[in-house]
Amino acid sequence: MFFEKILVPCLISSAIGLASPTIGHGIKKRADIDSFITTEGAIAYKGTLANIGPNGTGAPGASAGIVVASPSKTDPDYFYTWTRDSALTFTALIERFIAGDSSLKTLIEQYITAQEHLQTVDNPSGGLSDGTGLAEPKFYVNMTAFTGAWGRPQRDGPALRASALIAYGNYLISQGSESLVLSNIWPVVENDLSYVAQYWNQTGFDLWEEVEGSSFFTIASQHKALVEGNTFATSLNKSCDGCVSQAPLVLCFLQSFWNGSAVISNLGSSGRSGLDANSVLGSIHTFDPSAACDDATFQPCSSRALSNHKVYVDSFRAVYSINSGIEAGSAASVGRYPEDSYQGGNPWYLCTLAAAEQLYDAIYQWSKQGSLTITTTSLPFFQDLVSDAAVGNYSSSSTTYKSLTSAVKTYADGFVSLVEKYTPTDGALAEQYGRDDGSPLSAADLTWSYASFLTAAARRNGTVPASWGESSGNDVPSACSSGSASGTYVTPTATSW
Repeated sequence: MFFEKILVPCLISSAIGLASPTIGHGIKKRADIDSFITTEGAIAYKGTLANIGPNGTGAPGASAGIVVASPSKTDPDYFYTWTRDSALTFTALIERFIAGDSSLKTLIEQYITAQEHLQTVDNPSGGLSDGTGLAEPKFYVNMTAFTGAWGRPQRDGPALRASALIAYGNYLISQGSESLVLSNIWPVVENDLSYVAQYWNQTGFDLWEEVEGSSFFTIASQHKALVEGNTFATSLNKSCDGCVSQAPLVLCFLQSFWNGSAVISNLGSSGRSGLDANSVLGSIHTFDPSAACDDATFQPCSSRALSNHKVYVDSFRAVYSINSGIEAGSAASVGRYPEDSYQGGNPWYLCTLAAAEQLYDAIYQWSKQGSLTITTTSLPFFQDLVSDAAVGNYSSSSTTYKSLTSAVKTYADGFVSLVEKYTPTDGALAEQYGRDDGSPLSAADLTWSYASFLTAAARRNGTVPASWGESSGNDVPSACSSGSASGTYVTPTATSW
């Protein structure tokens, strides 16, 4: 995200579904947190919109469609727009639009037009002619370049933006508006896909803007963008040769982050354990509701992702005072990584919500598949929840399946309940809450916190995004190799909607 100006470098430099988001597959609500989710969901939605220009009350002076990370201008100053945060925020809003909230149409169009312009703004990372400027992490809210010292480049931004625009583009295609996609969306997406294919194998700063190296979240996001980007191009009678040639190489490299029990989120020497919300966020943002529990792409229900979830959450149990007495198998507050010291090193709302969201995703996938498999890798996760859990495959009609999924649902709800416990009465979500007393800390009204609540609540209700085609892009090559595809970059021209 957007945290420290003093940075610690490392030593190492099937077709997409076009239907509306699906609702169902047996995710049953628990009455004790339903009212909180309903009330806070409305607050989170309003809080998200309040931080978007030109009319958001928390975004004075922001250009149309520009997402302000937070209204906070001092300690910390987050009154900027980040490519990553903006893409994740609009991914959530586009999903909501497709599900029926037509009021978001103009705002989404303004976001896309703003991104067209930002792609052309020369900045310290570079310019558009060779694509390097696309990885600039943040800009002023009036869409001018921020030229101060920062952790740059950040290579997740172009991939996340491409995925957001592809989601909206696919919707427009399904509505017969292909010409509008070709004129207003494809040029931006094509630039971003070209960037990913050309520069994925170069190091950059992670999503917390602290570690320079190779980041799990970035690589996972890049793979997803290339896979869905190729299908999107084909649907427009265009081509993305770089998508085809580089996606398998990116997927092969993604396997390097797995250590046998957890994801080591940053490769290199960061001086940290590598256990990081980076990994859980990577899993939920590459969640494909049509995918199997594939380890290769770290799908939420995969053995790898579940094992990582346990190891990641457990790493915070002895770190925060507010987790005192909470044993394995019960939800605990989590933050970015256990060694974190930024703003005191506290739990984050968005991280705790991500821990819940991964499990809601997994429940959806098991329900759709009609079964749940426990492997030796995922067994410790399940045994924390059901002590006599054993390796095996369990049909959805079995008592064991029902017992296991009920336990996972209760566990997931526990993370939401912690967010409820530490959310002030007005429902405002800051960036962090205190490790000792749970009081809101750091940036107030963080847009990413609000967007995270929206997606976690949606997954709990069984509402999921369209497939990105994971099943067509999960074949890991037998041998990994580095690669790059030279990109072509064209100045997008904003046209009317």
